[in-house]
Amino acid sequence: MMTTENSDTETPTPDSSQAADSLPSEEESEAEPRLPMTGIRILDLGTFLAGPHAASVLGEFGAEVLKIEHPIAGDPMRRFGTPTKRHDATLAWLSEARNRKSVTVDLRQAEGVQLFLKLIAKSDVLIENFRPGTMEEWGLGWDVLSATNPRLIFLRVSGYGQTGPYRRRSGFAHIAHAFGGLSYLAGFPGETPVVPGTVPLGDYFSSLYGAIGIMMALRQREKTGRGQIIDVGIYESVFRQLDEIAASYGLFGKVREREGSGSFVAVPHGHFRTQDDKWIAIACTTDKMFERLAEAMERPELASSTLYGQQRKRLAARNEVNQIVIEWVGSLPRADVLERCLNCEVPVGKLNSIADIFEDEHFQARGNLVTLEEPGLGEVVIPGVVPRLSATPGRIHNLGPALGNATYEIMRELLDLSPDDIKRLRQRKII
Repeated sequence: MMTTENSDTETPTPDSSQAADSLPSEEESEAEPRLPMTGIRILDLGTFLAGPHAASVLGEFGAEVLKIEHPIAGDPMRRFGTPTKRHDATLAWLSEARNRKSVTVDLRQAEGVQLFLKLIAKSDVLIENFRPGTMEEWGLGWDVLSATNPRLIFLRVSGYGQTGPYRRRSGFAHIAHAFGGLSYLAGFPGETPVVPGTVPLGDYFSSLYGAIGIMMALRQREKTGRGQIIDVGIYESVFRQLDEIAASYGLFGKVREREGSGSFVAVPHGHFRTQDDKWIAIACTTDKMFERLAEAMERPELASSTLYGQQRKRLAARNEVNQIVIEWVGSLPRADVLERCLNCEVPVGKLNSIADIFEDEHFQARGNLVTLEEPGLGEVVIPGVVPRLSATPGRIHNLGPALGNATYEIMRELLDLSPDDIKRLRQRKII
């Protein structure tokens, strides 16, 4: 497994808005290359994943991420997923709250709001994912935030977006998958729609759109000196992934239905069980690819013009073609099927479990599994950095932090509070 460096990235200067636009010093250039987001300070006020994952991505490329949490409860993500010996950290928290410093502030107290606004004045980006109107109820609407820092970029992620008749409804990835049209497509024909994977895809989708929005807003800020709001509805991020489904219904009134492991545009295109009770995926989206599969099967006549050599004929005989492939794949061990298909350049791949992934040489070679040492737990393996930059590759320097691990540091060094002030705030449970 690949192990990242465990050294911190450069800490932004207190005036991070100016630092974001400055050039690297000669000393920095001679040492480790300055990461693309170095000098950007992000306040992550969100909970769970939708929105906060954007901070994780940008933090891997140099942004300083301050996780703002309630002094007692912290982010509920700390208790979501598989527990560990760390009472305040599940495996999900350790993996997804990477590259952060935890700062505790109670925004339900007036003095906590004032501390938060001081942080806003010294930051570049704020991320939140509460139900629309919550920030305003805390006295932290856009009017207040932008008056405090006109350069602030404000990512707001919610189930249904900041506008529209459903804006105040609760929203989670599972609901977004359903409302956005993805869950309707997941499963086998005529059966109950299934959850499209056991992971919150909508949260990741919306966070990636949020990260793109942040980078575009930073680019615009270079021109105008002004920040702006980025409004992402989780269901919108899901809906945006559904290829031609809208155009097909709009033009032809066609409602795409569940197709199991297959595809309405190609045959054979699905999952097939091997003789040794394992699974592979085959995708023959063109006539040429099917011709190669017929060669791998040692049945070249299947790709003739009189049988299934043309896509339209294969689609018309979907069940027949699939049955031929099912029987062939089922007659051989997975290793043999893979070898024959790969030799003939057929698009094929294993259906990997996480155990398969840990053993796969390609995951190892690409550094997709990263190991970090966590005190009290030992080695923790998490997904690596995506995307891969050749000159300034991203880094992971810490797993999800302990609650409030950087509160004193930030209050003392960034906000210039005295030790006595910090002690008083702690006693009043404001931090």
